[in-house]
Amino acid sequence: MSFLQENRIKFFYEAVQHGSVRAAADFLNVAPSAVSRQISQLENELDTVLIERHRRGIKPTEAGEELLKYYKHYLIQQELLLDNLKSLQGLQSGTIELAIGEGFINIVSKAMCVFAEKYPDIKIVLSIHSGNDVLRKVVEDDAHVGVVFNPPQHPKIRTHYTAMHPMIIAVGKQHSLNNEATPITMSVLKKYPLALPDLAHGVRQLIEEVEKEENVTLTPNVISNNMTALHCYASHGGATIMPNFMLKSMPDWYTSLNSLPFDNQRLNNTGSAVFTRLGRQLGPGPSEFIKCLVALFKQELDNDTPAA
Repeated sequence: MSFLQENRIKFFYEAVQHGSVRAAADFLNVAPSAVSRQISQLENELDTVLIERHRRGIKPTEAGEELLKYYKHYLIQQELLLDNLKSLQGLQSGTIELAIGEGFINIVSKAMCVFAEKYPDIKIVLSIHSGNDVLRKVVEDDAHVGVVFNPPQHPKIRTHYTAMHPMIIAVGKQHSLNNEATPITMSVLKKYPLALPDLAHGVRQLIEEVEKEENVTLTPNVISNNMTALHCYASHGGATIMPNFMLKSMPDWYTSLNSLPFDNQRLNNTGSAVFTRLGRQLGPGPSEFIKCLVALFKQELDNDTPAA
């Protein structure tokens, strides 16, 4: 940052992140004119245009994208330096950013408690997203660690651990599907009212792939981005699809619903992954948390099978 003022780049960065100069000004608690002035001075220093203004806000030019990459790399290296210095004092402080799918709240919460006992002064910031958004946050360095179901093949992620487990059909104790021969085929399932996650969810993406393979189309009556809503639908007489570990990890769900196995190899061998961005150097804090989380994955998710 020798010839560039970090503060000016920060104003530019926040304007792009928030989509407009006014939104960035609100976030930074300064006047919009101050943000515009800093960006203009930065453009003059670099002798290039960094942003394009549109009716709905701003977006970076190609030069702006390059500056964003530079600044993000700078922030990561700064964070790594501080983390390494703190590690010399025994992981006394620091922040870990986690992005996970909703289905992992229970197991990740356990890992956070175990980690907090050992490193009480390290702060963990947890955010819940769809599978697509978890991937995006990790790839764009907005999160150190991601946990997601059915992770897509992506050239920019490094998988630290994958736990294999089956998908199941979750239904109430009195549901008619309980009387069908098991394992349940997709052709049988399509006859019943069904609730499914939306297309941003890894569960739904996998189901769509299997539908194409089997030439069967499921027509859900309910679509939701919330797994609790899907569970409630099933507990009141409907049916839904979820990873078996998710049902088992929630005692109130597990006791109120039956889990029925699928007659499909892909759905019986699905995976959840702990991952980071390929090439990102992690500080001691995130690295230690990954070890803790992977150990819990091995303990609770490996050899997961539906209840008989």
